[in-house]
Amino acid sequence: MIALMVAITSSAFLAQDSDSPDTSPPPAAAAAPDTRGYAAPPAADTTPAQPAPRVDLGTGLAAAEESASDSVDLGVAIMDLQTGELVGRGGEKPFYSASLSKLLLVVDMLDRRAAGELGLSDEDLDLVERALSYSDDSAMDVMWTRFDGMGAVDRVAQRVGMTGTHPPDDPSQWGEVVVTADDMVRLYQYVLGGKMTEADRDLVVDALTDARQEAADGFDQFFGLLDGAARGSRAAYAKQGWMYYQPNDVYLHSSGVVDGRYAVAVLTVQSGVSTDDAKSRVAAIVSAALTPLPAT
Repeated sequence: MIALMVAITSSAFLAQDSDSPDTSPPPAAAAAPDTRGYAAPPAADTTPAQPAPRVDLGTGLAAAEESASDSVDLGVAIMDLQTGELVGRGGEKPFYSASLSKLLLVVDMLDRRAAGELGLSDEDLDLVERALSYSDDSAMDVMWTRFDGMGAVDRVAQRVGMTGTHPPDDPSQWGEVVVTADDMVRLYQYVLGGKMTEADRDLVVDALTDARQEAADGFDQFFGLLDGAARGSRAAYAKQGWMYYQPNDVYLHSSGVVDGRYAVAVLTVQSGVSTDDAKSRVAAIVSAALTPLPAT
């Protein structure tokens, strides 16, 4: 739109001697018309936005199950954190948690602090960091006793809806907390879904993201979701669990978040195999489960 402004000038007429020169200014020239072209604004796009294509979470689960040999007792679950859809194979199967119980206890500690039920000192928060980043068993021993680990498992299970999770029969054995793959992805949904304070959520995610390759006990915890060869170029953070159980069982668990969208839990018990072979099978399971999922 072009706005045209017209200026009106008032002139005063004075009687002058006829011989005097006319000193009044010449009339202003008329402004030339603006001949520039102006494009009309684009019409508003009234086409309704198309919903994002549905992701088939279960596409890779059959292949993941096939990757597990007969010696692997497997529970695997995947949740799309954008939609809440959950799929699994053996997702409701119970497993001893090994170090996955550290994440449960930390969530309860932070929730109780947020509710004003307890205080956490700098020393306590250092224990949290060591338990999640280094999977430090000594830190967990202190937290389990100091912050009512047995009660924490029940409280978190009830809040989150972890129906297959319960405390160990022996109160001293936090590695024998019973969990399921389905329940572990529900726990990540709880952490990331606005149930915790933003600061507490970031504390958990930052500690898991800072996981060190060499755990406090010297174990290489870059397996499963933390194995770059298994997950490819995807970003991931995870809480890992490992445990040797008589007579010859190897527990290897990997649970975390991939690409900021998919919560994934792979829980395994493998019998009569070396640790390296057990890790290779977990890598194959993770790769098969993740490969069909669209990158985000």
